[in-house]
Amino acid sequence: KRAPLPSTTGSSYSASGALWAAHDAVLRLGLLPAPVRGQRVHFKAMVVGATGAIGSVCARLLAMVAEEVYLVSPETAKLLSLKGSILKETPDAKLFLSARADKDIADMDMIVTATSGAGKKVLDIMQVKPGCVITDVARPLDLPPEEVAKRPDVLVIESGEILLPGQVSMKNIGLPKNVAYACLAETIVLALEGRFDNFTVGRNIEWEKVREIYRLGRKHGMKLAAISGVNGPFTEADIRRVRKLALAARAKVAPAVAKARRPTKRIVTRRRKAGQAARKT
Repeated sequence: KRAPLPSTTGSSYSASGALWAAHDAVLRLGLLPAPVRGQRVHFKAMVVGATGAIGSVCARLLAMVAEEVYLVSPETAKLLSLKGSILKETPDAKLFLSARADKDIADMDMIVTATSGAGKKVLDIMQVKPGCVITDVARPLDLPPEEVAKRPDVLVIESGEILLPGQVSMKNIGLPKNVAYACLAETIVLALEGRFDNFTVGRNIEWEKVREIYRLGRKHGMKLAAISGVNGPFTEADIRRVRKLALAARAKVAPAVAKARRPTKRIVTRRRKAGQAARKT
């Protein structure tokens, strides 16, 4: 309230960048059916840390497009409140709540982790569906390199970084030239637009601002930087390798699932007798 300069946390562009990167990664993997205009996309998404600042807005945006969205948080009251709020905005959304990620994680096509776990294990990556895209928004990361290495058939990306236009002079922040974290890029976009007002303040992020900062960023030449994982940017060869391994893993799982669902001889005999009795009557 007393600051002489406008302030922003940058969380609106962080949320936008996370979903921008996830969307790009899903398209490049090519494992989901092509979306039909005006219809929900046939995939299941999970947000771990859904009651947090970035997690909640990711949940709101995913609820508008995904077939099913699973919200995970140990804060039950906040989770129920978030669900009610999302359903007011998107009444036809299919939402499921859980205190733990592992309960439904095997069916997810996309997972966003946005916790403040600070080193705690938030999900078991060994239970994740082959070909799943995990976007790790948390800092420090929810999934350390040693966990990611266990699943070469899963695409784990960090939240989307932004490629700045023009010749940029900035200190080394551990990213490639002209690339900035989305939260930092938010201040740059606002300055270029001449928006000298407090934009994103507090923990409650408005999804309208997430959409607005994305639109303003594109207007001023911001692009999504190469999607990166714990070992740096993914090349097209990396994406193809993950896709190949995912398809191979799914092919192995399919026969086992079919066998488990196949009725036993006793059940088949009982069904046959019931059918014969029905025809007699």
